[in-house]
Parts: sequence; structure tokens; C-alpha cells
Amino acid sequence: MKNYWNLKSSKAGVILFLLAHVAAAQFSEPDVDVVKANTYVFPIRPGNPASLSGTMGELRSTHFHTGLDIRTNNELNWPVVAAQKGYISRAGVSPSGYGNVLYVKHPDGNTTVYAHLNKFNDAVHNYVLRERYRRKTSSIDLYFREGQFPVNKGDTIAFSGNTGSSGGPHLHFDIRDPNNLALNPLKYGFAEVRDHVPPVAQKVAFKTLDKDSRINDRFGRFEFYLQRSGNDYLLSQPILAYGTIGIELLAHDVVDNARFKCGVNHIEVYMDSVLVFKQNIERLNLTQGRSIYTVLDFRKMLADGNRFYKLYQDDGNTLNFYSQSPGNGKLKVKGTNQSNVRIVMQDFHGNTSTVRFRLRPSEPPREVITLETPKADVTADVQDNTLVISSRMCESEEYGAQAYVRGQPTELEPAYFNASKNVYLIDLRKTLPDSVVVCGQSIVTNLKAMVPSTMEYKYFSDLMDIRFPNRALYDTLYFTATHSRRADSLEIFSLGPQEPFSRSITVTLKPTHAYAMSKTTAVYRTTGRSYSYEGGEWANGKITFYPRELGDFTILTDTIPPVITRIYANTNAIRFKIGDGLSGIASFEATLNGKWLLMNYDAKTGILVSEKLDPKASLAGDFELTVTDQAGNKKTYSQKIQ
Repeated sequence: MKNYWNLKSSKAGVILFLLAHVAAAQFSEPDVDVVKANTYVFPIRPGNPASLSGTMGELRSTHFHTGLDIRTNNELNWPVVAAQKGYISRAGVSPSGYGNVLYVKHPDGNTTVYAHLNKFNDAVHNYVLRERYRRKTSSIDLYFREGQFPVNKGDTIAFSGNTGSSGGPHLHFDIRDPNNLALNPLKYGFAEVRDHVPPVAQKVAFKTLDKDSRINDRFGRFEFYLQRSGNDYLLSQPILAYGTIGIELLAHDVVDNARFKCGVNHIEVYMDSVLVFKQNIERLNLTQGRSIYTVLDFRKMLADGNRFYKLYQDDGNTLNFYSQSPGNGKLKVKGTNQSNVRIVMQDFHGNTSTVRFRLRPSEPPREVITLETPKADVTADVQDNTLVISSRMCESEEYGAQAYVRGQPTELEPAYFNASKNVYLIDLRKTLPDSVVVCGQSIVTNLKAMVPSTMEYKYFSDLMDIRFPNRALYDTLYFTATHSRRADSLEIFSLGPQEPFSRSITVTLKPTHAYAMSKTTAVYRTTGRSYSYEGGEWANGKITFYPRELGDFTILTDTIPPVITRIYANTNAIRFKIGDGLSGIASFEATLNGKWLLMNYDAKTGILVSEKLDPKASLAGDFELTVTDQAGNKKTYSQKIQ
């Protein structure tokens, strides 16, 4: 294997060593990993300045990012070198996820991961190719014994690409410890990554965490743009606050030579110079990827895509990022003295910026002049553990507000109001109202159960049965369920609120329509007019499926086979595009003269490309491609290639 690493002088080695120890000194807790800093080389063009599009701990939509995304100038086939000596322990090929990926095990017990590759080095490529043909599979996951594919530090093991779920050409690079925990690669002293810019803050949000709390005299979640002054981000006016408050921060880090938004791993919150919260993302348990939903505001992300860091711990947040935090970050605002709050953000290279604002205690008034005029007569919304009812003022004094629980009414007093609006707050930890009547108008809450996060819970009804496994929830769930029929006659099973789970739940739907109880009829998640396949198994007129997130579901029948589009097919290469309009692609198989032919599949583009076992062989003969969707519909394309 060709070696791309060559220290030009002992001076370069000393510089790397010093940089590593300077980085180590920037954190209050020493890390033994830094001792190994000068033993690893950068996997892409070592010794040259690197450009990153992602860092370890960055918040993604469905998971924490576990390593570095190293840009390759929008080009393929940059040499990828082994960061340290060892052996290739694993190789995978997949149409999504990591795509083409290699794992290298090192003498120190760590494993480095190289993902989204275009191709492996010849020895590994040829072995994997033979195994794919032997097993007749396009996707494969292979483990290798020590000594089978040994590598030295700096050996070229692969070439960069854009395979799997990659959004553009780059190399994803992980370092994992012997317990398979993802470590921050920047701890290993890579001088190629330069960072002279501190983290950037855009917005701060304040959230009331129970019904007795207020922000500027109101209940809810409120965002504020920050004003920048050097490396400080400020709110010029104090925030009126009362009760238990949570802070959320929209922020990101940047590194040199890149415009991309990276994660902020180290955040501290001080209240009147006293540390009240500390988050430090330096190790990631790969089995807890979905626990990202306890770190960011999931509801906000669904609404507009913004990923706010929660600077407080929900009850279901058991991540180990807070081991040095003196508390859960939930601020108690009371008394008469104004508090100065300071949020300190620090990146790995020690660049620091701060967010500063003041919290002024303010006893909640009953009359709040600044309330917005309501857009509807009565609205209801569940916000965490509180049911919020907003209404216009009643036209007649004979009308009041009542909450009904199992048919029994309880009079409600507005928590606050103005001349045109009343706001009622109901603590769902104490009661789950079936309906609320305000000004003679009734709102059905559809609240069915308070589901705890720490134990198994089962819900049964005439239209659906649901089982929540133990610790499937990240926090207590105030479960709602409705059944309706749209104008196009689709029946909709709405399960809410739309919250994610750490593991799948079991849902059995009992439809009121008559369906063909076969594989072609399945459950789909519906968002507007779009549908995504969930599957399901029929039994006794009911269908059971296993979602990892609540939402709106319907039942559809897919009888339309996939679409196969020929791009080219000749004696040297074959290329097709495949797709399916509803349930999605499940599998494909190609043959040439009756023998299995490998087709490499890229799920994000739908492209299939042939790969011959013998590069010199001709693809002449009878070619056949069969594509099956998840509903079991098949489409076959045949051609005589000459």
C-alpha cells in the first residue's frame, strides 16, 4: 500500500505535540486520549489545511453526528489513508447510511471509521466483490480477522466518495474507543483543522416549565434575537420572569476554510456568577443516537427546522453530558433581585463567546394588556405538561369556563386576561380533562392517558390498541388519539403529540373501512398529501405496525409496480434508474444469461450501475432486471444486449 504520510522534519512533530497539549489545557478535565495525539495522522491529505462540514456532537435531524465530515472540494477519489497502523476489521456496502465504509482496528484498542467511500483499495475491493457475488447480494457487512488486511499508518485504504446518505462528496471520519463510544477526533491533535473563530449565537428562547411560570407575564415559549458585540451576544432589555424557566439556545460553531455550521459541544450557564448548568459532549454512545431529541427542542425543529440546544434536562434525559453540571438547568426565578445570566460557549480549540441577559423577577399579574387578539373564538394546545386554552371574551356574563373530567364539570378561572382575551391553564399532571367549555363552545381535548417514561404502558380502545415499552419515552407523554375521515374518504388515525421514541412502540389499528388484507395494503404516515410507508401485519381484520414516532396514519393499497428507466445498457456497462410512487423500493435483482449480476444501488438517486466480477468480461446476452416494492408489486425489464 502506498504511504501518503511523511513528516518533513522533527520540528513538525514537535508542533503537533505542542498543539495537542495546548488543546488539552483548554478544558478543565484532563483526557488521557490527548497523550496519543501525535500518534494519529489525518485521513485526507495529511499535512494540508482541511475544510470541515461537520464536527462530532453536532445536532442532526435524527441523531448526533459522531465524527468529522471532511470536505473534498466537491470531488471524488481523494486518497483516504489509515490514521494509525492496525488492520481492516470490517467493510460494508449499503445504498443508504454510511454507504461504502471501512473500519480499522488499532493496537491502542480504538477503531477508526471511514464512510461514504467511492471505492476500497484493490485488495479489499476484490475480496468484497467476490463475497457479494458468492452471496448474491448488493448490500453486505463483512468482518475480517486480524492479519487478513494489515495496514500501516498512512497507507491508502480507500478513495473518498458520495455513497450512502451523503449529501455531497466528503469523508466521514470517526474514532471509537474499545467500548464502541465515539470520541471527538479533534482530541487527537490534527493540526490540519484550524479554528480561530468562536461559536456564534443567533437566538435565545425562554420556556415556562409549569403552569405557574411566566415569561414577560405570559405562559409559553418565547424567542429573542441576540445583538452581537464582539464575542458577546446580548439582550438589551431585561426579561420579566417568574417561576421555573428553561433556556434554549440557537447557536453553532465554525472552523477555518468552511462556511458550514458545526456543533457547540461545550456550554455553561451561570446565574449571578454561579454555575447552574454544564453540557459537555465529548463521547457519544452509538446506541443512544435518537437521544438527541432530549438535547434539542423537537417541536421547534419540526416547525421550522431550527435546532435549539436545551440548556436544561427534561425528566427523561439520562445522557452523560451533564456529569459536571451542578443541577438540571431549570432556573428558579423568584424574589425581587434581578439576576445576570451568562451562557459560555467554547469550541475544542478554546475559542469562547458568551450570551448575556438579565432576568427580572415579576409576580404574574392577572391582567396582561399586551396579549394578542385571538384569531379564533377558542383554541387549545398541549404544551409539555400544561393544557393552554385561549378564548375571546364572552359576549354574555352568563357564560363561563368549565373543564369536564368523566362528565363532571369544574369551574375554570383565567390564569390571565385582557379586554379581549382569556387564557386558561390546566396542569395535566393533576387532571386530564375530556373537554373544556368556554363561552358556550366545547373543545374536545382527545387526551387519553398520561404515559410515564419509566414503565410499560398499554392503551386499549375500540379503534386502536397501543403498547409503550418500558423506557420507550424520553419524557412523560400526554397521549391524544382521534379517528377521522377526510373528504377523499381516507380514514386517519391521529396519535399525538408528535413525539419520538427511543424504541418502537406497538400500534394495532382497527379500521372501519373494508380493506384487502394482503401485503399490498399497509399503514402509511401522512403529512399533508405525502405518504411514507410504515408497513404492518394483518390479523383478524386489524393491522399492527411498529412506529418510532407518533403522528397521523392511514391505510392505503399499493397495486402499482415500480418504474424502471433505462439509461444505457451495452456490453461494457449497464445503468438504470428505478423508483416507486408509494411504498418504495424493497429489492431488486439482475441477471445476465440467467446468472446473477451485481448492480450497485444509490438510494438517494435511485441509480443502479452494474459491476462485473471479471472486469474483462462482456455483458453481451440476455439481461433481465426485476424490481419489487415494499407492497410486493414487481416490475421486470428485459433486453438483449449485443
